[in-house]
Formats: sequence, structure tokens, C-alpha cells
Amino acid sequence: MLTERLEPTRDGIDRAAALLAAGEVVAFPTETVYGLGGDARKGEAVARIYVAKGRPSFNPLIAHVADLEAARRIAVFSPEAEALAQAFWPGALTLVLPLREDAGIANLVTAGLPTIALRVPAHPLAQDLLRRFGGPVAAPSANVSGRISPTVAAHVLDPDGGLDGWIAAVLDGGACPVGVESTILGWQDGRPVLLRPGGIPAETLDAALGRPLAEGWADPAAPNAPGQLTSHYAPQAALRLNAPDAHPGEVHIAFGTPGPFSLSPTGDLVEAAARLFDMLRRADREGRPIAVAPIPDHGLGAAINDRLRRAAAPRGGGNTG
Repeated sequence: MLTERLEPTRDGIDRAAALLAAGEVVAFPTETVYGLGGDARKGEAVARIYVAKGRPSFNPLIAHVADLEAARRIAVFSPEAEALAQAFWPGALTLVLPLREDAGIANLVTAGLPTIALRVPAHPLAQDLLRRFGGPVAAPSANVSGRISPTVAAHVLDPDGGLDGWIAAVLDGGACPVGVESTILGWQDGRPVLLRPGGIPAETLDAALGRPLAEGWADPAAPNAPGQLTSHYAPQAALRLNAPDAHPGEVHIAFGTPGPFSLSPTGDLVEAAARLFDMLRRADREGRPIAVAPIPDHGLGAAINDRLRRAAAPRGGGNTG
């Protein structure tokens, strides 16, 4: 199909909402990465997401809604979940909660699980689109499964492994300011657990909860939330981590020092997160193995290292978005 590139105008938002209402899939920006959206209530629309991405159908999706009120109509909120939503929505936090029986969500969104992953994005264009559309939008990252997540519209339409021709449209909202996917939090045996590090550091959530998050157990063959497959976010080139310097023939992605592929010359983790996926794409275009400098494993560094470990893992998994 011909993929339309829509401008961030009222006409562009109206067109994107109309395509969603017709059961098509549309890429749109969030503050984390670009999502590939489809009507979460229509099984055929959600199936188009899986087909376009080549994503395994046992891997659940995140449903995006405009506000907490809309989320309450889909999931059951405990007092603790309600408090987190009040504190961090709109924002880069996904909550995995019990699905209401009358929510009307397509089974493919949850991969048949009794829970659903929900988020209220903060990006103004995502908010405008969700309100114009008027319903929940299932949206993993807008890339071929297993490949690097997109942080600008050009990544979505990249002729080398992008989705041009596979999706109805991309709503161009410029660069995503956070640059890594949302933090995913769930509950196991009544205890809050970190299911995927992301755009909100775990330390920030620990402080809000008044107790530390536990590490959630995940089976990559049967994920209970998005973001748990062993291998994804991957460039085509081999990736070597914790490399202060490059070996001969390698591209070096630096941190804390200047260079053509530096995540942040000053060692700023916020800047590094925003630049991570774009820098991986740029380095991959060199056609050589990639070495990545050590990244501090705190704050947003935990999310960066999570993505890098999965990108360097043996190939064969799919991206979660």
C-alpha cells in the first residue's frame, strides 16, 4: 500500500484518526518512541499491527488511552495503581492491570492474558490523536520486529527495514524527546514489580511507592507483558558492550567523550537515552561491528543498558515496542 506521511496539523490528525476508525494502522509519535497504532477494540486492526511488524502473536501490546478516566473503563485499578497513575500520567509509565470483562478489548492485544498493559502518553500529538479518535489504540514500536525502535518519522519509513508500504500512514511529530520505551510496572502476589526499565527510572518509582520495586520474572517464550523478549532493538551488525575503546574494524559508540557516534559527550543519561536508537541506526549504516562504551547502570542508564543487552543477544526474538 501507499504509506501517507501526515503533517502535525489538524488535517493530519483528522486523517490519522479516520484511518484508525477504518481499521487501518498508523504510526504516531509519543514522548518515548513512535508507536504503530491500531484500534484496540478491532481484532483485524490489531492483526494488521502484528503482520506489519512480523511480531509473534504471543507477545502482548500496550494500549494507549487519552486519560486516566478512559483507562479505568478498561482495567481494574488498585489504590497503589491509582496513585501511580495520578503521579506519572500522562508520561512514560505503563501499568499492567487486571482487564475488565466488559472492556471490549480485542484478544490479540492481551495475547489472551487476563491483564492489559495501559499507558497515557504525554506527547501533545499523541494526545490530540487519541482524543480525536476517541478510543484505545494498541501500539507497539513502529518498526519491524526485532529491529531498532524509531524515534523520528524517517526511521518508520526507512527503506532498509522500515514499514513504508506496509502501513497506512505515519503522523510526523519530529523527534521523540525521551527516546527509550516506557517503564512497565505490574504486580505479582500483591507486590509491585519492574517488568521493563524505561523512561521513568526505577528509583523514581521506588520513592513514589515508598518501597523498592521487585524484579519481575519473565519467560521470553510466554511474556506476561510487553518488553520481555530476549532479543530485540537489534541492529544488523554484531554488538559488543562495555567497550571503552573499539577494536580494529569496529564502530565505537562513545559515552562521556566526544566523537562522531557519541551518545552524550558530557555523560548526560537523558541525552544518551534520547540519542540511543538513532545512534545505533547511524552506526549500523557503517556496515561494521559496533562496540558500545560502558553506560552507568542507574537512572535512565538502566533502561539504556536493558536495550543494549537485548540488542546484543542472540537473534530470533521480536520487538515489543
